[in-house]
Amino acid sequence: MTRTASIRLLLLFTLLTPLPCSAVPAEEEPPPDPHLSDPKPTVVLVRVVAHAAMALGREVGGARITITDLDTKQILAAGIQQGEAGDQNQIMRTPHVMGEALYSSRPAAAFTATLELRRPTLVEVAAEGPLAYPASSRRVTKTVLLVPGQDLTGDGIVLHLYGYLVQIEHPKPGEPLIAKDDVKLRASIRTLSGAPVRPHGDWDSRKIRIYGELLIGERIVERLQMFYSSDTGTFETPFFVPRDKDAPDGITLRVVAVDAASGNSGMGSANYSVLTERLRSTARP
Repeated sequence: MTRTASIRLLLLFTLLTPLPCSAVPAEEEPPPDPHLSDPKPTVVLVRVVAHAAMALGREVGGARITITDLDTKQILAAGIQQGEAGDQNQIMRTPHVMGEALYSSRPAAAFTATLELRRPTLVEVAAEGPLAYPASSRRVTKTVLLVPGQDLTGDGIVLHLYGYLVQIEHPKPGEPLIAKDDVKLRASIRTLSGAPVRPHGDWDSRKIRIYGELLIGERIVERLQMFYSSDTGTFETPFFVPRDKDAPDGITLRVVAVDAASGNSGMGSANYSVLTERLRSTARP
C-alpha cells in the first residue's frame, strides 16, 4: 500500500469513528427566567347560588363575598355579587352533562376579582346572603387552591346557600291582635334567589312541608296546616287569637318550610300584642 493510500485510509477511519460523549459540545443551558417570582394576575370568578335554584341577584340584594389567604389571613378580595338570577329555563329545565356550563352560558350574577399571586395560594372563599333579607341570611365557605396565572372563570367557584325566604304577610308583624278574633295567617315562600314556591312549579310546594305555629312564650299552643292560595300567591290558614289573660305578653306566629329531599328549609316569625275584647268593642262601634 502506498503512502498516499495509507493517509487516505486513516482519514476515512477518523471520519467514520464517533467521538466520545465527552468530546461532543454540550448545549448551552437557557438563562434563568428573571420573572418567575413576579406576581401574576389571576382572574377568579365566584358565583353564589340558592341550592337547587338560581343565582343570588339584585332582586334579593345579592351576596357578600370574601377571599382570604389561609396562610397569612390577609383578605385578597371582597365585594358584592351583582347581576340577574340567571336563565330559569337553562338552569332548572335543561338537562346537562358533567362539566357543562350551567350558570355562565347565559348572564347570571357573579363576583369577579383579579388577584396578584406569587405562589400557589390556599384561600377560603366565603359568601353571605341574601343581603336584602338578613333574617333569612345564610353563610357558606369553600377552600380552594389558586395557582398564579391560572384563571378560574366560566361558572367559576360556585357556592350553594341552603334555605327559603319565608315572610309573614298577614297579620303585619307588630300589629296588635284582638283576643278571640278569627284571623288568617298568610305567608309568602320563595327560594333564596327570589323565585316563588308554588304547586306544580319548578319549586313545587307539594314536595315541601309548610306549616304555621302559634306560640305563647316558648310554648307551641297550636300547629297549623297551611294551604296555597292562587289569588294571593301565598300560603294561608285561619287561627283564633288566644284570650289576652292567657297571653299577657302577646303571641308569636311562626311559619316553617322544609324540603327533606333538597335539604332546604326556612322560617319566618313575628310577635304580636293581644288586646282585650272590650277595647275592640269601643274601637269598632
